[in-house]
Amino acid sequence: MNKKISIVDIANLLNISKTTVSFILNGRAQEKRISEELVQKVLKLVKEVGYKPNSLAKSLRTGKSNIIGLMVEDISNPFFANIARLIEDRAYEKGYRIIYCSTDNDTAKTQELIGMFQDRHVDGYIMAPPKDIEEDVRDLIKSGLPVVMFDRYLPNVDTDYVIVDNQFSTYNATRHLIEQGYSKIAFITFSSEQTQMLDRMNGYKNALKEDKLKPYIKEIDFNRNEELIKEPLSAYLKKNPGIDAILFGTDHIGTCGLKVINQLGVKVPDDIAIVSFDDYDVFELHSPSVTAIAQPIEAIADNIISLLLKKLESNSNQTTQKITLSTTLNMRNSSQQALKR
Repeated sequence: MNKKISIVDIANLLNISKTTVSFILNGRAQEKRISEELVQKVLKLVKEVGYKPNSLAKSLRTGKSNIIGLMVEDISNPFFANIARLIEDRAYEKGYRIIYCSTDNDTAKTQELIGMFQDRHVDGYIMAPPKDIEEDVRDLIKSGLPVVMFDRYLPNVDTDYVIVDNQFSTYNATRHLIEQGYSKIAFITFSSEQTQMLDRMNGYKNALKEDKLKPYIKEIDFNRNEELIKEPLSAYLKKNPGIDAILFGTDHIGTCGLKVINQLGVKVPDDIAIVSFDDYDVFELHSPSVTAIAQPIEAIADNIISLLLKKLESNSNQTTQKITLSTTLNMRNSSQQALKR
């Protein structure tokens, strides 16, 4: 058969009603007292002709697509990619599929993607939200769709979220550098008003305040062109040669920073100590290995999908949950030699 097989075709071939076929394919044969012999005939024919159900039509009929929309800043980033993979595995076990997309922290693009997900009738949303989409998220929630945020959240929207303790994480990393004897500690990060970035900035400032140390802060506009990140970073380091330690606000700006430091001929940790937020293989394999703040990837993913599945599988409105997890400071060679001078 060249044309796409439908339930009606299956029914006509077996001389039974399309309703009977539908009950069998949807696992309701026993409930409707359909004989096992007929069930096997239908399933055998379905396999022989290669029948594939129309998922959109099914979602319109049942009100469920068993699809979850996952919106992240950049799916190629190791942090987001690892979490997405773990969420996909957990969702698949429960009969759900994931559609991924990258928002690039662009509000208009995010709004377009939400519209695309609505057209696909997704059952729920997982998102690391950009700014200015509060009304869009409120509309989703009002329409009965669960939304779970992670990495950051929208303070004026009451929804479930899973984050880490960003403020303590950078406070703890800065205290580590101070205890190692460093006193001119810079915080280099992307310009952002997002909750996680504001908390990281505050943690750094609070740690310095305790020892009455001067903050050295450099905020750089995010750009997909790495050279446009490295140029202002290089200019800042040349302008501030007295800096003896750097805390990078994200892994991406941390890797750019390492390249710049290498190009400038600065030695780590002899000339400058390095700590970065987010840990992944590159930092451990780098020479010298880089001290980094590790987020609990598996725990984040597990909590995200557990919250969403609980919402999807419950018919009643539940209180929103705000989950904050701890990080780990993995101390390595890039930050531990100041006291040996």
